[in-house]
Amino acid sequence: MKGSSELVKGKSYTASELMAITTAKEFKDWEVAFVGIGIPLVAGILAKRFHAPNLSIVYESGCIGPEKYRVDFNVGDSSAADEALCLTSEWHVFGDLQAGYYDIGVLGGAQIDRFGNLNTTAIYGEGDYKRPKVRLPGSGGGNDIGSSVGRVVIMMRLEKHRFVPRVDFLTTPGFLDGTPGARERAGLLGGGPVAVVTSKCVFRFHPETREMYLDTIYPGVEVDEIRQSVGWDLLVANELKVAEDPGEAELAALRAADPANLIMGGAAARQKLSGLDEFLELTLKYAGK
Repeated sequence: MKGSSELVKGKSYTASELMAITTAKEFKDWEVAFVGIGIPLVAGILAKRFHAPNLSIVYESGCIGPEKYRVDFNVGDSSAADEALCLTSEWHVFGDLQAGYYDIGVLGGAQIDRFGNLNTTAIYGEGDYKRPKVRLPGSGGGNDIGSSVGRVVIMMRLEKHRFVPRVDFLTTPGFLDGTPGARERAGLLGGGPVAVVTSKCVFRFHPETREMYLDTIYPGVEVDEIRQSVGWDLLVANELKVAEDPGEAELAALRAADPANLIMGGAAARQKLSGLDEFLELTLKYAGK
């Protein structure tokens, strides 16, 4: 997932930046996290910087436990191996994933439904699987992550065509039909999604019904605005939270981790760099070198 220039109303930071900082708080110290390129990786870098220094990040390419000084632009980027604990193969890390060795994973999707099921395969429109309106990339490692990690954090832009009553195609399981024990009956090892971090709010899942509910809104966002952006009758927490503004240190670390602003996007974070030397200088400054 890549960021955008959408500013939080009345603030100097973008919704993408708040998403990254919010997601970072879902990581815990000493955990093993399976993350992808983009905002999820920025979130992992922030977590290691502030409250989870012993977090181990794992890439699908086989890099385990690198010490991240800046974002990578693909899983084969040479910096993905910076001071890594281990360099192994893709089949090895996915084997470990399917054995239940990873605590948390971060996913995105084109569609999500009220039970946290994700679609990254096809948008049907007036068609069907064979003749969809849009053909998407498919699962990649998404199904493995959603099925087998301890818990899943989902990151998506809040738009009504994405938040639907039922996904067109179930690529990655959330809580399936929401009935008690549905994941267990399907033989899924992981615990399922715990949060959906969006550009305007954070959703969580009811511990009994497994239905998504509104837990936290961002500054300047109204509940009705959220309701109008989902395709079902949304539940709202009795004690609805409002996200705190990011601290200056958090924003500075986030922007330094992506000094060329290639991942986060947005004028608020953009730095004009003169070239590679300045890029490296900012990267090393962030790393404390």
